[in-house]
Amino acid sequence: MFLGIYDYTVILTYISLGISVFGITRALEGDFKVAIFCLALSGLCDMFDGKIARTKKNRTDDEKNFGIQIDSLCDVVCFGIFPAMICYCLGVNTSAGIGALIFYSVASVIRLAYFNVSEAKRQNETSENRQYYQGLPITSMAIILPFLYLM
Repeated sequence: MFLGIYDYTVILTYISLGISVFGITRALEGDFKVAIFCLALSGLCDMFDGKIARTKKNRTDDEKNFGIQIDSLCDVVCFGIFPAMICYCLGVNTSAGIGALIFYSVASVIRLAYFNVSEAKRQNETSENRQYYQGLPITSMAIILPFLYLM
């Protein structure tokens, strides 16, 4: 028996993770154009994964909760660690730079954990879709870093 939930509702999240892991390998090899493209593509996948998950009308509570958790765990890699790796490989490798990358990585984990807790609380109170996003989503790094790289 396999652990986890395997259906189309989470496939885009897994694709996003795979793209990010490939992007990390490209950053480590110095192929920054491909790495940055992978970050942006991963962000595009993340933009639609929730919409696809919501198309399945008969999702169980376990499937919904699994989707929330797996999305956040993948987001830690895709939009927390991956951008930090790109920045490090691009030369943000002084003591202060590494400190900033550590701070960003820790903040991304805290942000995602906070989202998971608040989303679980919200889902216990209502079955309506979220009307707005509180705070700056971690996935915004998929827009910010490519823009900075182009400059």
